[in-house]
Amino acid sequence: MERLKIMGILNVTPDSFSDGGKYNSVEDAFVRARSMVHEGVDIIDVGGYSTRPGYTEITEEEEISRVVPVIEAIRDLGPAISIDTFRGPVARRALEAGATMINDQWRGTYDETILDAARDFDAPIFLMHNNDHASYGDVVEDMIQELVASAELAKSHGVKNGNIWLDPGIGFVKSREEELEVMRRLDELVAVGYPVLLATSRKRMIKELMDEETPAHGRDEATAATTIHGINKGVAGVRVHNVALNRKLADAYVRLKGDLDG
Repeated sequence: MERLKIMGILNVTPDSFSDGGKYNSVEDAFVRARSMVHEGVDIIDVGGYSTRPGYTEITEEEEISRVVPVIEAIRDLGPAISIDTFRGPVARRALEAGATMINDQWRGTYDETILDAARDFDAPIFLMHNNDHASYGDVVEDMIQELVASAELAKSHGVKNGNIWLDPGIGFVKSREEELEVMRRLDELVAVGYPVLLATSRKRMIKELMDEETPAHGRDEATAATTIHGINKGVAGVRVHNVALNRKLADAYVRLKGDLDG
């Protein structure tokens, strides 16, 4: 079993739901990125555009001005850097600055030029399930169909098959029951053949799994439980706020599983 990839979230925004305003200076972002390196991060996901409920719309220029200085500051720390954006020009500027991956929460459908940027830089791209509707026949079958269509779209733009990841989009256009169904059947998405990234960290589903009202930063242990579930279902990576907890837990669990199975 390959070691689980840990993608650490670095929001350089004033209004993200969990850590908005904590890392929106280059200095603070660098310190956090360096900490994630020591904690065992594989990918640092830099985002400059919040999509929390009630978020503030910003221009492409503002998004670029937030993310590019941070990427330039952290590009020599070692881990891969992904740019969390759905805008092609932002992705291209981030790749020019030193990012090596793209994390697109609109799976290439909002701005297809983002797929051209992935092609031109030979950059892996994470295609997250999202759409402009919220009704499904079978949520898992529909999700897989839409993600496969996005993978085919990416390939039509010249993105290499081996550079495509899929993300089931927990927290986006799904009810809690639909999210649980997706989690229950994650192995069906894994079976499609692309590596899968699971991104549940501190989200509404995690909050609702807990017995009491907790702030976002108090949801890390419950998030880690979904990491274990993801490992059992075959995901290749998880996107999390708390890198240290998930790295230690994932590595220990895989070692234990190997000992028990061996």
